[in-house]
Amino acid sequence: MHFVYLHGFGSSPDSSKARFLSERLEAHGATLHCPDLNEPDFATLTVSRMLDQVDSLLAELGPGPSALIGSSLGAFVALHVAERQVLRNASRSTDGCSIVRLVLLAPALTFGADGMKHLGEDGVARWRATDRLDVEHHAEGRVRQVHFALYTDAQRYESFTATMTLPTLILQGRRDEIVDPAVVEQFAADRDHVALTLLDDDHQLKADLDRVWRDIAAFLGVVPAG
Repeated sequence: MHFVYLHGFGSSPDSSKARFLSERLEAHGATLHCPDLNEPDFATLTVSRMLDQVDSLLAELGPGPSALIGSSLGAFVALHVAERQVLRNASRSTDGCSIVRLVLLAPALTFGADGMKHLGEDGVARWRATDRLDVEHHAEGRVRQVHFALYTDAQRYESFTATMTLPTLILQGRRDEIVDPAVVEQFAADRDHVALTLLDDDHQLKADLDRVWRDIAAFLGVVPAG
């Protein structure tokens, strides 16, 4: 199985969570593929571009099953990559890499609807007028700018209308101040294919990384459950 990790907004493939999961998988003889979703330029970031980037990576990995592990915005992307695969497969036969499982860590499920709600109406209006938004890029340790296309493009993707039913594991912190745990609970409650674990943690899930790994490893069959 191919394992792919999708980092969050303002993060990178070198994040502490990516490194942690990569080391754990490597210890079990598996490789974690971590595309840099900031490329080719953070300023031109859009959800559609990220979806295309993940599609290209999966094609490069070749035939066989894949599992996507996404964090925050990366989880939003993972969900919609899988949804797009379902829609494509409904219209034509595919022999390439097939996504079979999803792991969503603190998923920003409503990024398209309210991912920038903290800006307020005036902030969004200024972003639209200037086509520039200053963002603290945690991976680079500096402020970067992103174009307004991120906002408009993200609204094309609605998680709650997704029809895919792939086995999905969600790990969500109860003390998350970025992703509303109640929204994640609502999403999981209506979907039999989704298993939700709520942890006494914040958005980063750093306090529970060992638990996160055990649940992921069991869910993906890397180690036996139990």
